[in-house]
Amino acid sequence: MEPDLTTLYDWATLELSISVIFCLYVAVHAYNQWRFALPGPIALPFIGNIFLMPFHKPWLTFTSWNVKYGDIIHLHGLRQSIIVLNSKQTIDEFLEKRGNIYSHRPRYTVVGEMMGLDRGMPLLPYNYQWRLQRKLAKKALSSLEVKKYHTTQTQLAALMCHSFITDPLHFRDHVRLAAGRIIMSITYGIPVSDAQHEYITHAERTMEMISQATMPGAYMADIFPFLKHLPSWLPFTSFRAEAQRGRAMIEHLVEQPFANVVEGMLGGKACPSFTSDLLSGPEASTDAYRHAIKWAAGSMYGAGGESTYATILVFIVCMAQNISVQEKAQKELDQVIGSDRLPTIEDRERLPYVEVVIKEVLRWRPALPLGIPRRLDCEDSYAGSRITPNSIVIPNVWAIAMTVNQNYPASDFVPERFLEEHPPIDPSLYAFGFGRRICPGKLLAENSLFLLVASILYSCTISPPMSIGETGNKLNVKFTTGLVSYPLPFDCSIQPRSLERSDVIQRIATEGGFAI
Repeated sequence: MEPDLTTLYDWATLELSISVIFCLYVAVHAYNQWRFALPGPIALPFIGNIFLMPFHKPWLTFTSWNVKYGDIIHLHGLRQSIIVLNSKQTIDEFLEKRGNIYSHRPRYTVVGEMMGLDRGMPLLPYNYQWRLQRKLAKKALSSLEVKKYHTTQTQLAALMCHSFITDPLHFRDHVRLAAGRIIMSITYGIPVSDAQHEYITHAERTMEMISQATMPGAYMADIFPFLKHLPSWLPFTSFRAEAQRGRAMIEHLVEQPFANVVEGMLGGKACPSFTSDLLSGPEASTDAYRHAIKWAAGSMYGAGGESTYATILVFIVCMAQNISVQEKAQKELDQVIGSDRLPTIEDRERLPYVEVVIKEVLRWRPALPLGIPRRLDCEDSYAGSRITPNSIVIPNVWAIAMTVNQNYPASDFVPERFLEEHPPIDPSLYAFGFGRRICPGKLLAENSLFLLVASILYSCTISPPMSIGETGNKLNVKFTTGLVSYPLPFDCSIQPRSLERSDVIQRIATEGGFAI
């Protein structure tokens, strides 16, 4: 029996109609996505444009895109939406004004869930536990409370400068030790003897691991969480072993010093600290409260010293490359302080040029060039564009830092830009986070930076190494890619300014009872 041509024609017509309707649907859907989407690089069907996400110093690429796409950039694909904010104005709009829905952190399957970092303030969602930990941190680090740490910070700054004078070759270790000593002393009341102390080296290794693990695209399991359920012998599951090692590192970071404080309190030997003060309160009898104290302290210990360490290294780079700036700051210090005593917090208001030097250090190379990403809790819209729930929002701190007036190039280190009638945005408004998740230790960190910088300027002169100084060239310093960006190892010359100043440094350093 021959086929009915009419029937075949009907089926062909139906198939063609379905194909046309499908194509029209795809076209209309794509058009609507394009029409109502935030600006961003050209996207391909299904995979979007997320493959254009840069992995090496992404803040540079995001900032360069600002010219073409504006101060809000949209990347999407593989079931993920990323919003990059390239100006202080847009960051304020999203993270400040809409903070109730933009204060969550991204769901990091590996470093958060599998390694367990989502138990501490940095990665906790915007929930009760986060609010409790932050309340504890704010209570212990208020403007009134941080005053009791001024003496310790001054003594540890002197101790670092003493190490610069006696062993200038290993200045990097001395900066690491100073940043670690400050945070260990304040958080746990634990003295640290040298840069190779287990608490210092373990924190450094752990924070380096976390810095890499929280970069966008670090693990496929963050995009496809189901991968965490696959057997470890399958391809692309090496992250499981990394997560196991990372979890052990994070738990050691949080548990060990906390247990040290508890043991000291039981024996009546614990030094005053953030942790011992909170554990002495009546609420600390409950397990939930002690858990919050432990993880709030661990967050301070892990992250608190990193930005200070990175910023002081950047300061040393800047002084070695800008001798005239260093001399001008030292002249101001000599006029205000003299040579017979060390700068203190009380001198800060009388040292405006030293203050703008610190501001320019924070601007020139931000320690966290992409801040810490946020996550949108629910659907939102901006300028007629729909923003999907769980979109990751990245505040591009680097872009803000590079937005300056035309008098001085953004790439130049020029503290005077902050003394003009229309200065750039104050780095204190973007270097420590935004909105409801701004760093609770901001005041403590600012005090540490001032005392460390002022003490170095008081006691030492920094210059390029002899080999570079003779040629007149500048240091060619490279920076790491990660959550925290550090200068890679570099050489410089550090010399004491005078015997009198060195004696003052040694006297203050020994007053604190710390090992020299």
